[in-house]
Amino acid sequence: MPKLSPAQAPEVKLDSAAAAVEASLTRDQRRGLFEKPGTVVVAIVELTSKSYTGHAEGEEKEPQVKVRVTGCEVARSDAEAATLLEAKRAMWRARRMDGTLDEVGPGPRDPEQVLADNFNHYPSEAEYQAHQRAQEAKRRDEYVR
Repeated sequence: MPKLSPAQAPEVKLDSAAAAVEASLTRDQRRGLFEKPGTVVVAIVELTSKSYTGHAEGEEKEPQVKVRVTGCEVARSDAEAATLLEAKRAMWRARRMDGTLDEVGPGPRDPEQVLADNFNHYPSEAEYQAHQRAQEAKRRDEYVR
């Protein structure tokens, strides 16, 4: 694993593979992005580091890490977008108050409460799994007939 000095902050480059983002967008969101320049969609993304450069001692390259979007969910309503934006603002406020706005590291703590308060009516993982099992059973029952 590469080790950087505390003073170094690597440049982050976004990998060109954006399939997770594309798959999360609805047809209307895709059309809106194309037809109305300046359209904004709000999303939760997962970034995974895929490669790095400039890590060897004595190497002249500046450190750089390439990340790929490996998971993405896009808000499907104004209410979802507003909630995600409020979570983002809460995270920013926490970093600002902690003095870590420009710091490399794991970032803010406890934005979960904003999401828990606003997404508590969404299905849990267990509810989703039960739904998937019911859908599969229904599909099998229709196939057997």
